[in-house]
Amino acid sequence: MGVMTSTEAALDEKAVIAAAERALADIALVRKEVGKVIFGQESVVEQTMLAILSGGHALLVGVPGLAKTKLVATLGSVLGLASSRIQFTPDLMPSDILGSEVMDQDENGKRSFRFVPGPIFTQLLMADEINRASPRTQSALLQAMQEYHVTVAGRANDLPRPFHVLATQNPLEQEGTYPLPEAQLDRFLLQVDVGYPDLAAERRILLETTGTAEAEASQAIPEGRLQEIQTLIRQMPIGETVLDAILALVRSARPGHGNARTDKQVAWGPGPRAGQALMLCARARALYEGRLAPSVDDVLALAEPVLQHRMALTFSARAEGISVRDVIASLVTQARG
Repeated sequence: MGVMTSTEAALDEKAVIAAAERALADIALVRKEVGKVIFGQESVVEQTMLAILSGGHALLVGVPGLAKTKLVATLGSVLGLASSRIQFTPDLMPSDILGSEVMDQDENGKRSFRFVPGPIFTQLLMADEINRASPRTQSALLQAMQEYHVTVAGRANDLPRPFHVLATQNPLEQEGTYPLPEAQLDRFLLQVDVGYPDLAAERRILLETTGTAEAEASQAIPEGRLQEIQTLIRQMPIGETVLDAILALVRSARPGHGNARTDKQVAWGPGPRAGQALMLCARARALYEGRLAPSVDDVLALAEPVLQHRMALTFSARAEGISVRDVIASLVTQARG
């Protein structure tokens, strides 16, 4: 492969810019369609969309009844993805998610095994209340999320592409729940906190969802288009200042890296996956907000959803009532300097 000439580089850059402009228009259509059905919750919709545009999975944390399920179903139809939903319960087995081998017998009495795929064989999977299932079942799902295939009876079966998991977790009900282990939380590109809607949005919800007809969202982009946008996001150039901001932020959240407050408050910090998540999501956020290049602001705006599930506080910080969010907020303030 030869060295790229400056004319080729300019053409290549032009092509990326043209492709990014088309993606901007498509993402704007997606936003408009989702907005017909989901009111308020802009940051929740944005962060969930960013996880998907970046090719990853998201963990939605919030109390029941905040339209998390509705959001996932809406995104499936707007993005043109096949979607399915699994309600996690303590008695759910790995085979209930992955699928299983069944024995068939033909007319000659010959027996053979056939794989019956489980509900994980879809493009957008909603894993509802993931922390209610046993660790064994959780890890079966999380392994599939990581490896994009399912191994049953020693045979690997590839999952469809694109494949995204949006898992929900109820933060309040700790009884009868199994918290996700740290290593598994790291598989989620973003943790999205779902709060209560503001007054105007809640008013609109009451008016528009209790009548005879409810708004429906329709498909905004053709099948296969999402993957093109995901590829484009990986091709978008990232400036040195943005790259430096990502490294500085992630490293400042780790104890033993020269930040006295972090050393005191953080037991363990985010690994390299946090930086990868910021690299992808900062580009996706630029496109989502109608810009062609990511900025340091994109990085700092994503600090909380990217870092909060990838770090833990020391006992003394928890005893003082400090939260992970407080620590991240002070790191962001420091970064703005």
